[in-house]
Amino acid sequence: MAAPEPLLQARQLQAGYGASQVLFGVDLDIPAGQVITLLGRNGMGKSTTIKTLIGALALRGGSVRFGGQALAGLRPDAIARLGVAIVPEGRQCFPNLTVREHLLAFADQRNGQRGGWDLARLYALFPRLKERENNMGNQLSGGEQQMLAIARALSTNPRLLILDEATEGLAPVIREEIWRCLAQLKANGQTTLVVDKYIDRLLALADHHVVLERGRVVWQGSSAALDGDRGVWARYLGV
Repeated sequence: MAAPEPLLQARQLQAGYGASQVLFGVDLDIPAGQVITLLGRNGMGKSTTIKTLIGALALRGGSVRFGGQALAGLRPDAIARLGVAIVPEGRQCFPNLTVREHLLAFADQRNGQRGGWDLARLYALFPRLKERENNMGNQLSGGEQQMLAIARALSTNPRLLILDEATEGLAPVIREEIWRCLAQLKANGQTTLVVDKYIDRLLALADHHVVLERGRVVWQGSSAALDGDRGVWARYLGV
């Protein structure tokens, strides 16, 4: 019996900015229920890959399918409504919305598969947000903003959650809370794509890793394989 098509399947992605091409034939599979990482040094194409997957950057070549549907030419809002949510680099919380308003403004139960991420469940995941629910986005610490960005994405009940630099610039204690959250999401079966530099923590979390170098996939494999090949770390990850 043939294996089922991954929830998201990208083939030979080509993309760039103006006259500069950044991606040169990237392939990426994200099976349902798995956590996949996209790794590499800064400037190697990770964020460009994400922008291409969510429709924020036009494809120059190749294809992206999500749930069996071709995404080429779809606007980011249309792709989001199919069930793709992103926690963007820099968090991008709205300064003039309260925590509660952030979580209600983007709420969508249509994609809910496991009981749905309603306000009560989001507050249970991040109790600090409940304590700060009437604070504006610009009144939160960096760690609280990251929690809010994750909760906001979950409020859409996504089929695929994408986290771009999930723990960048956070204090160690806050990073631990984010890792706890991601482990809980995995246990719940949330399909996730993660970009992050803390490889040791990703080994325990992810099912599969994809390494980019200059816009090309140069290595991919399981956590056990990545853990056992520290040459990959030195060559491509700067570790």
